[in-house]
Amino acid sequence: MPELPEVETIRTALDQVLTGRVIVKVEIFSPAMRTSLKPLLDAKLEGRTICAIRRRGRYLALDLNPAGTLVMHLGMSGVVRVEPLSVPRRKHEHVFMHLDDGMVFRFECARRFSILEYALPPAAGADLAHFAKLGVEPLSEAFNAQMFYRKIHKSHAPVKVLLMDNSIVTGIGNIYAAETLFASGVRPSRKGCRVTQKEAAAIVESAKRVLRRAIAAGGSTIHSYRHVDGSEGKFAQELAIYGREGESCPVCAAKIRKVELGGRSSCYCPHCQK
Repeated sequence: MPELPEVETIRTALDQVLTGRVIVKVEIFSPAMRTSLKPLLDAKLEGRTICAIRRRGRYLALDLNPAGTLVMHLGMSGVVRVEPLSVPRRKHEHVFMHLDDGMVFRFECARRFSILEYALPPAAGADLAHFAKLGVEPLSEAFNAQMFYRKIHKSHAPVKVLLMDNSIVTGIGNIYAAETLFASGVRPSRKGCRVTQKEAAAIVESAKRVLRRAIAAGGSTIHSYRHVDGSEGKFAQELAIYGREGESCPVCAAKIRKVELGGRSSCYCPHCQK
């Protein structure tokens, strides 16, 4: 599943080709992905301009004029492209939005876990309902050592599970939680209540550093993730711990181990991470 760096990379690419474009026609080829696609036809999107593209956690929001928002989540296998109509439709492309420059925004999802929904403007000062339960953005000032320590210091859940809890901090998934905890020297199975304030600060600092490096590299291509132009993210080549069970730690050469936490595999170094 794409995490924050992958979604931010997609947002940047879509901003370059979609912002300012007018939707001239919408086609749907399947009744639903995770939710029904029929409301896209009922929303009367034709003639609306895409005026901004935002990211919130792993969601993308395409703000429209007249007012409204298209909310997207790529789920496990979602891929978006902007291509000419002459490119044949792929088997699992479920939505086409034809644009005024002759290009087509295409949404593909083989497993149909993705979301593409139309949302009406919220009340003044409110956020979209899709975002209401999301925690702070990890690259914002709101994600700091004091905040993170306050959220986890009474919890008996593993710190890796807490770092991936979208109600605390949104957008950090399995890949970047593993890399963050390796960089900060904290074992993923450590209970939140046993993380010190100093370690909480190290985790926050490492998370920001790892995420920024990943964004600069275009994210990590793991399984089906691709950029809008079909290219792969390069950060996978820089992963220090994720998916490296049985290999040698890049720092101390100890054998990397794996543990299951919250239903997800978590690799760690038994020497570097305490």
